[in-house]
Amino acid sequence: MKWPNLKHLHYLVTLYQEQHFHRAAQRCNVSQSTLSTAIQNLEEHFGSQLLEREHKTFVFTSLGLEIVERSKVLLQEAGELVEFAQNAGNWEKGKLKLGVIPTIAPFMFEGMIGAFKTFLPDISLELQEDTTHNLLQQLTDGQLDLLILALPMETPGCKQMVLGHDPFHLVAHESLASTLPEPFDITTLPNNSIFLLQQEHCMTGHAVSACNLQHREQVSSLAASSLYTLVQLANSKLGYTFMPELALNQNIIKNTELKALPAEDNAYREIGLVWRSGTTRMRLFRRIGEVLSPLLPVPVLK
Repeated sequence: MKWPNLKHLHYLVTLYQEQHFHRAAQRCNVSQSTLSTAIQNLEEHFGSQLLEREHKTFVFTSLGLEIVERSKVLLQEAGELVEFAQNAGNWEKGKLKLGVIPTIAPFMFEGMIGAFKTFLPDISLELQEDTTHNLLQQLTDGQLDLLILALPMETPGCKQMVLGHDPFHLVAHESLASTLPEPFDITTLPNNSIFLLQQEHCMTGHAVSACNLQHREQVSSLAASSLYTLVQLANSKLGYTFMPELALNQNIIKNTELKALPAEDNAYREIGLVWRSGTTRMRLFRRIGEVLSPLLPVPVLK
């Protein structure tokens, strides 16, 4: 049996990701004609059409889409094999591309970098911050090796490891906090008084669920793009917000007139690792979990 060329499969996957011959060729550092010829060679090798071409446009055939998905897995495993061989089988050595969401990254990066230097000094760490949706896509495409996400979250084709809990706290200006009844009942807050992040940030959904925000009319239509913006909104006495303890521990409300109230029972998000099923780097990922779990407000390794 004649095997397909791995480099040509890489070109095919990149073309699918870019949906444009010129951009795909640039990413692969080859000419457009070289990439086009490689795709044609694959079609000849498989004896089937992978692209339907018309003038300057194209679409992937159903077989082409299936070949792309299988090629992603094959290329990921080939990359891990090369990494494993180059490091002489030492799983605690090599490059690791780690993606982290924006509501975690600023509050863990420093501790994370220090932990890797101490416990995994031979791992070359490359960090990337992005939204959950984008990070999961990059993980699936093989551009990232491991993610740190807020859970629960559906991650098809991936495995998860919970590192710990990150409790939510109601945050308000001192003048507003002093007027809240005891015991506090969230249903008593006025309409449009609770500020949350924009919907692409998964923390919004977790906060709504964990903090029992049943009445959507209480949530303001003004959605923030970052936790730092939420701090400014709350400090302006316009209303209230929910802040994860991870951010509070990094003094996000320092030099403000905000007060963080005690977390309610079970009002927390889980933080965990996510990786592709079938990876050969399970031992490394589990070790990373052991190293990072103590950095969280409530370590719960499972």
